[in-house]
Amino acid sequence: MSAAPEQPSPDDLEVVIGPMRRRHLRGVLKIEQQVYPRPWSLGLFMSELAYEESRVYLTARLGGTVVGYGGLMCVLEDGHVTTIAVDPRWHRYKLGTRLLLALARGGIDEGAQNLTLEVRASNRGAQALYQRFGFVPAGIRKGYYVETNEDAIVMWANDVDTPEYAQRLAAIESALPGATITEGRS
Repeated sequence: MSAAPEQPSPDDLEVVIGPMRRRHLRGVLKIEQQVYPRPWSLGLFMSELAYEESRVYLTARLGGTVVGYGGLMCVLEDGHVTTIAVDPRWHRYKLGTRLLLALARGGIDEGAQNLTLEVRASNRGAQALYQRFGFVPAGIRKGYYVETNEDAIVMWANDVDTPEYAQRLAAIESALPGATITEGRS
């Protein structure tokens, strides 16, 4: 039995962050099945992608393979992170950080002044990531995750359209290992 190929060092990564396209959905759904007890369907992703004016959906790719994705819904001055996930084999490579960075900037470009999301009360790693981006707990949604009856912590980052927040994002970006290539929406 041959050993699995060794993954590169985080410093050697070249991550491409770009708009989620229909062709990426097979890889997105594969990750979705691995990380969520009640995964989104192909139809739900297709529906979200159809809302081009109010949604930002991105993938993180390594060598053409989808290794993570995220989505943001924009409503007036608020951006709501609808989903973010990374292939478990690529955890701890700062892919979630890269995706959230791109989602935050995408939301700001769409006019967001505030960002919000829900996170599982048990997901301390994700909560720590969101706190680095200035998200703070603002409430609890009891039993929000119906498949496990787990509570969600509602988190908000306010005033994301300020120079101070832009500096926060720049500091987060400068600490990332490897390279990030960002593709436009075109």
